[in-house]
Amino acid sequence: MEKMMRVSSSPHVRAKTGTTHIMADVCIALLPALIVGIWHFGWRAAVITAISVATCVLSEFIYEKLLHMPVTVGDLSAVVTGLLLGLNLPSTVPFWVPVIGGVFAIIVAKMLFGGLGYNFMNPALAGRCFLVISFAGLMTNFNYDGMTTATPLALLKAGETVDLMPMFLGTTAGTIGETSALALLIGAIYLLVKKVISWRIPCLYILTVLVFAAIFGGHGLSVNYLLGHLLGGGLMLGACFMATDYVTSPITAKGQIVYGICLGLMTGLFRVFGGSAEGVSYAIIFCNLLVPLIERFTMPTAFGKEGRKHEK
Repeated sequence: MEKMMRVSSSPHVRAKTGTTHIMADVCIALLPALIVGIWHFGWRAAVITAISVATCVLSEFIYEKLLHMPVTVGDLSAVVTGLLLGLNLPSTVPFWVPVIGGVFAIIVAKMLFGGLGYNFMNPALAGRCFLVISFAGLMTNFNYDGMTTATPLALLKAGETVDLMPMFLGTTAGTIGETSALALLIGAIYLLVKKVISWRIPCLYILTVLVFAAIFGGHGLSVNYLLGHLLGGGLMLGACFMATDYVTSPITAKGQIVYGICLGLMTGLFRVFGGSAEGVSYAIIFCNLLVPLIERFTMPTAFGKEGRKHEK
């Protein structure tokens, strides 16, 4: 009886890739943004990211050891959380900031809900939002080339024009991983080619933000304004690497379409009408909460399910 085989209905599908392979691909895809961030912001960017990754991995390991749970740090999900959190931090923050953010991301936003697969919001974004709320001054202090300056998105919100080429290459102020649209695009293409993510969420997310900005931004179809929204802030990073998180995004095609549009609407609302120039993190977390509702109304009917009988 102990060796009784479990029988289930066909088809029996076995995927060649697992969680570890997927997370490894995400890490590889984030490397271009990390390299550019270290190149432009210096050694502090490397140290902050390393502290963030180490904190996330150790937090998950210690938590599971203390609660006598299976150790899961080998699936690399904590490494991805640490990388994303580090890339969402300014290079000027004290080294204790990624420690607090990493502990919150792993313990509060992930492990207390049951670990990977049970968290209802992206842990890295939860950690970032916690840090922004708790240490707003530190999290909005952006320094580039030895000078403290406003981000291009803040300049855009103030009604000024922005230089698009530095935003594309990454030679501008911002968090460690969000400044280079080129590096993020390379990583996104890698994930699309490897079929780790679908085009639906990032493409519809970005397109909806641009349409919203064109309609309500007050600048019409200004190329500088629209491309400024595309290249500035965390839109590219959020759309390609955080909104596409398997656990906190819909699994159905229709659900991903609705989810991407909702993300774009919320981000546009925060950016255009909100007090802050940015809004990607809060938009993704808010829409993470809508995922169960989205899947409820977009889940396809099971094949062969009996419908209602027509009355004679």
